[in-house]
Amino acid sequence: MLQVQFIRENKQTVLEGLAKRNFANAESIINQVLTADENRRATQVTLDDVLAESNKLSKEIGGLFKSGEVQKANILKEKTSQLKEQSKELSETLNGFAYDLQKLLYQIPNIPHASVKAGNSEEDNEKIFSEGTIPNLGENALPHWELAKKYDIIDFELGNKITGAGFPVYKGKGARLQRALINYFLDKNIAAGYKEYQVPHLVNAASATATGQLPDKDGQMYHSNEDDLYLIPTAEVPITNMFRDNLIQETDFPITATGYTPCFRREAGSYGAHVRGLNRLHQFDKVEIVRIEHPENSYNALNDMVEHIKNILRELKLPYRILRLCGGDTGFTAALTFDFELFSTAQDRWLEISSASNFETFQANRLKLRFKNKDGKSELAHTLNGSSLALPRVLAGILENYQTESGIKIPEVLVPYCGFDFIK
Repeated sequence: MLQVQFIRENKQTVLEGLAKRNFANAESIINQVLTADENRRATQVTLDDVLAESNKLSKEIGGLFKSGEVQKANILKEKTSQLKEQSKELSETLNGFAYDLQKLLYQIPNIPHASVKAGNSEEDNEKIFSEGTIPNLGENALPHWELAKKYDIIDFELGNKITGAGFPVYKGKGARLQRALINYFLDKNIAAGYKEYQVPHLVNAASATATGQLPDKDGQMYHSNEDDLYLIPTAEVPITNMFRDNLIQETDFPITATGYTPCFRREAGSYGAHVRGLNRLHQFDKVEIVRIEHPENSYNALNDMVEHIKNILRELKLPYRILRLCGGDTGFTAALTFDFELFSTAQDRWLEISSASNFETFQANRLKLRFKNKDGKSELAHTLNGSSLALPRVLAGILENYQTESGIKIPEVLVPYCGFDFIK
């Protein structure tokens, strides 16, 4: 969440940033934040004065009892009792203002980076890079869901029988290709300096709140009511929360992490042709990279993440492009996001396969993730994350772009991981 002090000192900048996002009622909620903060600070000052007076009187009472002035001491004791009651009421009022302030702050998204343009939707995103050759497959090219059925490698109907729509079953060489991609992505990340972690697939509400999924994405998360635990929508949540409530040293930077997990998203309201096959699932596999950086280096780190993802797609020899998301399409927690899209030749459309984002201090403020700067003062770190990569659409792209009349070729870089070079 945004820092109150930043809002207080940069109100116009905040409003301009929220305008890029088309954030409704921005001025109203910012004014409510400032009012709540003013009330909280004023109450804190009054409470501090009352406590200071109470402490002062307590010392005087001790001296009066020692000197035998019992009557004066009892009069002051009565006064301290009144001050204690007053401090109790002030503390309750202060907690109420703090709670109201936090609820308001949780509603406000991050302020976009200066390079982010205003926009309403994905139609306004900026195309900044493209690479790779789109293959000419001819008129008989099949979309991946038909290829999956033809070669018996993914069974959507069986997944529907077991669980429901959006939970496919990978079979035979389809399962092996899926596993090969996971291992390949992890090996690439480890070679680039990311430390591998295996993390829980369920998190508590504090973790989901700390990285910004709650309360913003509450309706999109699977929730176990009995245990009050959430199935993770991405490995970003448990990996980033490993560093919650940490005070680190400048010499610890950069902190880099990677991990594979299944991801679970309700995707409520999704429908139509664009959700067919692997295009949009409720459960899917993803390999994630996370970085915790010094604020002065976080945008260099973001560029490094983008280059790292580029190199993976180059090795897979898949056609892709990179978009800088506009304000209206940037995620709630992000200051700047680059989306990678893979061209699905058989579907004749671009599919998002990765996002690389810098959250600046937005997550760190919720996480209470700080470092000691050169002056010995505590300062919020910057957090970043990216997909490297989300598997379903990468797998769909491989099936469609590598299809031939006699079967599906396996990208050369994956052959050692698969143990085969063709699906017939």
